[in-house]
Amino acid sequence: MFGLFKLFSKKKKDNIPSEMKYLVVGLGNIGDEYAQTRHNVGFEVLEAIAKNNEAQFKDERYGAVTTYKFKSRQIVLLKPNTYVNLSGRAINYWMQKEKIPLSNVLVVVDDLALPFGSLRLKTKGGDAGHNGLKSIQSTLGTASYSRLRFGIGNKFSKGRQVDFVLGKWSDEEWSGLLERVKVVEDIVKAFVTIGAARTMSQYNNK
Repeated sequence: MFGLFKLFSKKKKDNIPSEMKYLVVGLGNIGDEYAQTRHNVGFEVLEAIAKNNEAQFKDERYGAVTTYKFKSRQIVLLKPNTYVNLSGRAINYWMQKEKIPLSNVLVVVDDLALPFGSLRLKTKGGDAGHNGLKSIQSTLGTASYSRLRFGIGNKFSKGRQVDFVLGKWSDEEWSGLLERVKVVEDIVKAFVTIGAARTMSQYNNK
């Protein structure tokens, strides 16, 4: 009887309210050929955050997933396995599964329009030609979701955009990327505690 009570109590304790759960998604493509490429910056960022919080990804439906807690919030990290073009499918599934409201979703995405390492948090906006954002907007039926744009720069010659986006980071860029991940993690912490609006005011001009 006592054992059953303990089991019930543990289950009750782990029942985190929806408003205290957050889904942080890093966009990217699965496969070794895409590892450490500019288009996969979302994956790289989430892997670093998971490592810093001693969380390990596990292959689940529609992606690799792990969770950790910060100030009583549960943060679910998701690396979709649908490839970038179908990212919305994975996000929608995990929002429903974990009962996470759209206001608590943050998508980390590469952005050609920003200089390398620049970070911009937005709560709505167009897809800017990014197929991952197109998929998310189409699947969720709205463009009003938070996305953290990670600048990858645009140092490519005419007609070489695809090669640049799918190309590997230079050694200098990779070193800089690891430094910027620390700021991304601070942004995630702020997002889940003080909300998107205050986080934008605090970080978007840095």
